[in-house]
Amino acid sequence: MTAPSAFRATARAPRRTAAVHSTPRLDDLVAEVRDVVGRGHPPELTAHLVGERLRPHLGAPDLLVPGQREGDPDQYRQHLLHTAQDGSFSVVALVWLPGQRTSIHDHVAWCVTGVHEGEESERRYRLVPGGPSARLVRTADLVNPQGTVCGFAPPGDIHRVRNAGTATAISIHVYGADIARLGSSVRRVYELPADER
Repeated sequence: MTAPSAFRATARAPRRTAAVHSTPRLDDLVAEVRDVVGRGHPPELTAHLVGERLRPHLGAPDLLVPGQREGDPDQYRQHLLHTAQDGSFSVVALVWLPGQRTSIHDHVAWCVTGVHEGEESERRYRLVPGGPSARLVRTADLVNPQGTVCGFAPPGDIHRVRNAGTATAISIHVYGADIARLGSSVRRVYELPADER
């Protein structure tokens, strides 16, 4: 089945860096996430519990090594920090230089995002179906400062994220998918009209 022309199946993936270094703090976070994911809860509850485990690590100077804090002048950059051997979850750091943003997109699995450094702006949307007249309606605008955690699970996870500030922003994302294999957490990009009022 071919996707409607208003959608693209995948987005242009950000520049990726494979994990080559870990820190004791990152190892602790991974162990905590592995414990939650191993419980087999529904996606929404898993995202909530993973968010609780992520929050205490945000802002810690020893979570990332210097190379995992590097951005890309052309687009936000994804540093793969860990992928579970069974593919059940991945941890990445996204580095956003001022003005960088995602397309409007949704995700392949549950996701938890925590702002590690700086501030991110997020716009959330709801899809109004209708064939050729389908459109997106803005449902929320959020400014997420350092320490903010949010989690979600499809469906209803359509959003756009950007760095509207003047300094670099770094966020830590935990996805319920094998990002090493998939390359991105994006399920599809929306190219529909969006009600921005």
